[in-house]
Amino acid sequence: MPEQLRTSTRDLEELRKRATVWLSARVGATVSVSEMSRPSENGLSSETLFFTATWDGRSTRCVARLAPAVEAVPVFPSYDLRAQFHIMRLAREKAGIPAPRALWFEPDPGPLGTPFFVMERAEGEVPPDVMPYTFGGWLHDASPADQRRLQDATVGVVAALHRTAFTPQDLAPFGRAGLRAHVEAQRAYYEWAHGEHRIPLLERAFGWLEAHWPDDPGPDVLTWGDARVGNVMYRGFDPVAVLDWEMAAVGPPELDLSWMIFLHRFFQDITIGAGLPGMPEFMRREDICATYRELTGYEPRDLDFYEMYAALRHGVIMARIWQRRIRFGELPLPDDPDDLVLHRATIEQLLAGYEPAS
Repeated sequence: MPEQLRTSTRDLEELRKRATVWLSARVGATVSVSEMSRPSENGLSSETLFFTATWDGRSTRCVARLAPAVEAVPVFPSYDLRAQFHIMRLAREKAGIPAPRALWFEPDPGPLGTPFFVMERAEGEVPPDVMPYTFGGWLHDASPADQRRLQDATVGVVAALHRTAFTPQDLAPFGRAGLRAHVEAQRAYYEWAHGEHRIPLLERAFGWLEAHWPDDPGPDVLTWGDARVGNVMYRGFDPVAVLDWEMAAVGPPELDLSWMIFLHRFFQDITIGAGLPGMPEFMRREDICATYRELTGYEPRDLDFYEMYAALRHGVIMARIWQRRIRFGELPLPDDPDDLVLHRATIEQLLAGYEPAS
């Protein structure tokens, strides 16, 4: 895994001063904003800032999410912060999910140079991406029973979101529904993300999807989009904050389930490649699907298709991230553009398992 990547070019002290002016006007009182900081782990898209705001004798620990500056070479082409703010409130108020309490949304780029929102900061532990939680640490070292408790509770978050009845007005910010719309959006994202370097492996995977399209993609639900343990804060192996809603969409439940399964496989494969055992009994497909079925009554289907799609989606994101590192002079451009995909071997293995030998 790469070291912590550069995600911002903005000056923290300047942001603190501007946030102080904005928040004082917002709450109608003189506000003191503490020194700002950025998280040291996880998160490669929206810019995240930590600070404490104090007014009228009360202090609130806050997290601000800002769309990244263009010069930071963003991971995604656009950042709908209004939709993220909206889904956190929906998840918390309608689905009973411990999404962070959404405090303020500011659509005007004037105050901080870009739209942003502020949420309340929670306390807990997050399984890290760097180094991956499969290498060691509190989750890796936990008992099998506690690991399963955390796994089941995380599937429970997804199930609670999926089984909640949202109104058409609730779902309007998330655009077109359905698997076809989702894949078309991912194809458009790939066309933007690859820049000057097309990636044959990912284009092969897109072709595989078309050749193996499900006969019935299933019901459409509101999906989290980035459903994985690295986007959850835990206390005592129970979720206390469900984070990172920027990939939310309306589509089949399997989008979230396969993402959760594949992202663990991604880290597990890295760990095995480093000569360590990792966590082979954690986040197994059969266990995730069994728990989801018990909680919702729905039988997940076509998981081979959705696992390939998850690997492809993650491949586009990883290729963009590695191209960012090339842009910042941290890595050279590889001779083979397929090497821009960190989990190239996994996608090749999936394709080899499903395609007839030539």
